[in-house]
Amino acid sequence: MPVILLTTEIHAPIRIVFDLSRSVDLHKISTQQTNETAIRGVTTGCMELNDSVTWKAKHFGIYQKLTSKITSMDKPNSFIDEMEKGIFKSFRHYHGFQENNSKTIMTDTFDYKSPLGVLGKLADKLLIEKYMTKLLTTRNQVIKEFAESDKWRSVLTTNYG
Repeated sequence: MPVILLTTEIHAPIRIVFDLSRSVDLHKISTQQTNETAIRGVTTGCMELNDSVTWKAKHFGIYQKLTSKITSMDKPNSFIDEMEKGIFKSFRHYHGFQENNSKTIMTDTFDYKSPLGVLGKLADKLLIEKYMTKLLTTRNQVIKEFAESDKWRSVLTTNYG
């Protein structure tokens, strides 16, 4: 079972980074290359505990749907989203946040199982793990870009003053 671990250092307050990570609107921006659209559940704003969203996106030239749900949340330190329906056999995405002086350390642990047994394992090695790492890294860079500038104000409506 592949596990992708990413750490991103962001020079912004933990609350802003945490909220950007839960933002459906920012997720849409960070995944423009796959045409991701929220079609059911929470389709705008920040997701909360037990919220779910169904995404429609184009991966590997094929439109797919994936539904994930926030199954755990400890504001502003962590949350977990897990797949309810989709192309994977399963996935669990842990999002961790730790404030250190004037920066936030954001940690992603993306734990997934591909379908199709041995063929799925082969696809992981050849394609999927690299593809998912790039997708998550790109998303984290967009979170960083928005958090470290005033761009976050365009997607978050909460007053942080």
